[in-house]
Amino acid sequence: VAKSKNHTTHNQSCKWHRNGIKKPRSQRYESLKGVDLRFLRNMRFAKKHNKKGLKKMLANNDR
Repeated sequence: VAKSKNHTTHNQSCKWHRNGIKKPRSQRYESLKGVDLRFLRNMRFAKKHNKKGLKKMLANNDR
């Protein structure tokens, strides 16, 4: 008995290129799942205190 074919990609790339190979749509905010927790914690505090010196800075600019 002859052995049967296991796998082939013949003509597949032709078919893929017919409609063009598109890049996946990029999301505006990439998920932070699996990111280092220490980094995330620090980022949260940085965001929280980001506007802390804003009033002082604006007051200095107005002078």
